Amino acid sequence: MTEDDVDGHDGEVPGVGVAVRDTAHDRVGRVMGHEGPYLQVRPLCGGREWDAEPCHVRTLSQDELLSALLAEVNARSRRSRTTK
Repeated sequence: MTEDDVDGHDGEVPGVGVAVRDTAHDRVGRVMGHEGPYLQVRPLCGGREWDAEPCHVRTLSQDELLSALLAEVNARSRRSRTTK
């Protein structure tokens, strides 16, 4: 088993707009662009971009994307309740 197998990386660099998991940072987001050897990834519901190495990024399945979006909505709901 190679490191790519562990990370779930299939050798292809995801395109702009693709939802991905950065296994090195344990974060999910959308690819916003490519800069040098890195991908710029932004959290699914907005926020500050981070650089991700393509070898540590894998495309999310539809189920994983839905789960990540739901988790973000739930977290936002909890934050808004505590700030009232």
